[in-house]
Amino acid sequence: MTKLNVSNPKVWVVIGVGFAGILILAEVNRRRLKARNSIKQDFGAFIERIELLPFPQPPPPAARLSLSGLSFAIKDNIDVKEYVTGFGSPAWKRTHEVATKTAMVVTALLKNGSTCVGKTIMDEFGLGITGENVHYGTPTNPKLPSHIPGGSSSGSAVAVAAELVDFACGTDTTGCIRVPAAFCGVFGFRPSHGAVSTIGVLPVSQSLDSIGWLARDPSVLHRVGHVLLQIPSIEPKRTRCFVIADDLFQLCNVPKQKTVYVVTKVIEKLSGYQTPKHLNLGQYIASSVPSLKGFIEQSTIQQNGMSTLRALSSVMFLLQRYEFNTNYEEWMKAVKPRLGSQVTNHIAAAVTLAPENIKVLYKVRTEMRVAMQNLLKNDGILVLPTIADPPLKLRSRKGLSAEVHDRAFALLGIASMSGCCQAAIPFGEHDNYPISLSFIASHGTDKFLLDTVLDMYSSIQEEVSIQSSASPLPDTNGSIDASEFLKEKGNAAFKGKQWNKAVSYYTEAIKLNDNATYYSNRAAAYLELGCFQQAEEDCTKAISLDKKNVKAYMRRGTARESLLFYKEALQDIRHALVLEPQNKFASVSEKRLRKLIS
Repeated sequence: MTKLNVSNPKVWVVIGVGFAGILILAEVNRRRLKARNSIKQDFGAFIERIELLPFPQPPPPAARLSLSGLSFAIKDNIDVKEYVTGFGSPAWKRTHEVATKTAMVVTALLKNGSTCVGKTIMDEFGLGITGENVHYGTPTNPKLPSHIPGGSSSGSAVAVAAELVDFACGTDTTGCIRVPAAFCGVFGFRPSHGAVSTIGVLPVSQSLDSIGWLARDPSVLHRVGHVLLQIPSIEPKRTRCFVIADDLFQLCNVPKQKTVYVVTKVIEKLSGYQTPKHLNLGQYIASSVPSLKGFIEQSTIQQNGMSTLRALSSVMFLLQRYEFNTNYEEWMKAVKPRLGSQVTNHIAAAVTLAPENIKVLYKVRTEMRVAMQNLLKNDGILVLPTIADPPLKLRSRKGLSAEVHDRAFALLGIASMSGCCQAAIPFGEHDNYPISLSFIASHGTDKFLLDTVLDMYSSIQEEVSIQSSASPLPDTNGSIDASEFLKEKGNAAFKGKQWNKAVSYYTEAIKLNDNATYYSNRAAAYLELGCFQQAEEDCTKAISLDKKNVKAYMRRGTARESLLFYKEALQDIRHALVLEPQNKFASVSEKRLRKLIS
């Protein structure tokens, strides 16, 4: 190898370029490391750090402002003067000027003593409930770092859960405050539609949008509510009448001991609280919202209630897409932004949407508000799960399955379509995932709902602690002859369409003898009552006792389809077909389920 001629200027040029390249590479790595550490410090919640100081405190002897000393963050679809509102999209931010005014919601919070410290990441255009943003990254869920935080107000929920701020504001269209509140284990409040001014907030769907907020402490949730809702601090005390939506609790696998039982025990302890009533909400909506009938998919086995809730959520999406398209179609066509795949699908559906009669969508919304007002009046509170399933793992290739999607929006569509106020409340954990229950009150009773949450929460915490360490009581066995007699009585009651009586007889038979037929028969009665989760559990027990029980597989498939677990239902129906290939009902069910999954 020839020796380098160090006197040659070209050699020094090469050396200089190489050295510069090393320096540039080192600087790039340094910046990447700095960015990574920065994300770790704020959990990736903020898209932009800002500081908006509160208005001056009034001089003594006036009382301090109600939010003094509290910090907050806002979602990136809320205007701040002299900042560009990004809407979760680099393309939107690039093509828009700075805001000329600050949103009314932010001004109200500053006037009452709180400090704004930043704008938070959101799902692109507010279309989604996962909290993932392909352009700005996914905020880290402080409760479950390997799982999604929920969206679209993902950064706001993460900032609160990570204790970076005392509270945060976001928007809720189809669940965008409630889902991240549930997944991050904090409080979330969606106020009555139109109760908080949306001036200075980019809309997704004006008929569904609400300005909401999140907090770790119920007292902070309450104080922010009093400011934003502009409600009087004193109001006549009312009796509280709770309604537990039994059919909705069947959609999630959290034991009722940790949910419904906790609420019931707390109500027993507090004065002014009536014994809760139980209701099949899906069936109530089916009978009270007649305009939904045209949207309900007919099914030979699916109960009316769950079909109705799926129809309600489909109307919600049609309305959202129609209004989103009206708002942004021109900009989308002009800019042609690069979008995340999920957002692309959503917007494609919006752009191509052409409902034959838009008026029907608004009619459903009006009827739904009236139905909930008639149910809850001014002293009722509906109890339901906030979300049915635990959060997905990050970067899940499959994304939201059809079943998870349908279960989620069967719950979320109720407040969105009725305009009711809803509070998402942390209820401890199950299998290391946060549990979140929701209270819904009728439109305009926001103070009543906030007061209820504040009044109940310390008792809820106590009862959650008690129930988390409690264990269920086992059944006892007994005489086989007596159990057969009870089974026959149950069969007679079933034939007479006395479903509740049939359940009672089968239950007594099961206490005496663990028999697959008894469980399968009780499951059939539960199906008639619309108690799908109980039916599924009974069929599972029957199958564990008798692996060739075709009726148990069929009935479990029916229950699972009604609970929107389509893939599991299909597995059961196929198992029944293996055992009984000529079963025509199973063949029809298999075709329908394959169509639902596809």
